[in-house]
Amino acid sequence: MTSLKMKVTYLSLVLLGALCLYFIISKLTSSKEKPYVFKKGDGKFLQLPEINCKQNPPFLVLLVASAQDQVLARSVIRNTWGRERLVRGKRINTLFLLGAGPKKHIAGEVSQEGHLHRDIIQKDFVDTYYNLTLKTLMGMEWVHRFCPQAAFVMKTDTDMFVNVYYLTDLLLQKNRAAQFFTGFLKMNEFPIRKKYNKWFVSKFEYPWDKYPPFCSGTGYVFSSDIARLVYNVSESVPFLKLEDVFVGLCLARLGVRPQPLHTEQTFFPEGLSFSPCRFRKVVACHFVRPQDLLSYWHALERSLGDACPGA
Repeated sequence: MTSLKMKVTYLSLVLLGALCLYFIISKLTSSKEKPYVFKKGDGKFLQLPEINCKQNPPFLVLLVASAQDQVLARSVIRNTWGRERLVRGKRINTLFLLGAGPKKHIAGEVSQEGHLHRDIIQKDFVDTYYNLTLKTLMGMEWVHRFCPQAAFVMKTDTDMFVNVYYLTDLLLQKNRAAQFFTGFLKMNEFPIRKKYNKWFVSKFEYPWDKYPPFCSGTGYVFSSDIARLVYNVSESVPFLKLEDVFVGLCLARLGVRPQPLHTEQTFFPEGLSFSPCRFRKVVACHFVRPQDLLSYWHALERSLGDACPGA
């Protein structure tokens, strides 16, 4: 009996030692990993939109980050705030940012959709949430290479309501047409170190204790020169999967500080209950489903000629 206990104890110690050795080796190995560095020109364009910025430069280009399977959301946006239009005589174009996927039938459908609407920008990186930074940089690259003539650019998402009428009015009031960046300002944010959090960032990825000023990735607006500046500086900035923070790091490197668009809040990343009068003074609102977007947009457009209480 004593001999059996000794054998069990011995085997337990050996197993414990082996586990300790495994964790030590894996920690040493991970510490030698090199951080991912974005390289300009990485990947090839699979689709480009049909838009001639030289002959007919848009005042505002809306870049909408989208997943391959969000067909309904893209369709509704094309029929609401993303429809090509003139606002105050200024042309507005909406384009969708997509990556690639392993499913051939979906890839084929996305290709057909792009040929039909001519409004998709797509590269061959894997289309996942954690590649949102690559998707955003793809949009910046497209503006820099193909549409620097645009006055302003907005990056946003498919679950957003964007009031292009009010946004255009506010941008027309701006005197600055260079090194301008605005959105829902996040001036005092810290890395989340809890491993199972969606926005977890390790000290290896980002060793500092505070983020530089940035704007919520749900929707931010910038002068088109920012696309060139961010794209060119991106190689020298520590790569992060959190796209809005990464853009903030690029802005900090460039010495560009995000600024408010208006004295009142106009970007709502946490959502907002809808009313036509309230949404007249909203630039962007998060957590809007496609079916709600359609009804909200029609209600807003029907109300534009009406007076609002207290207005």
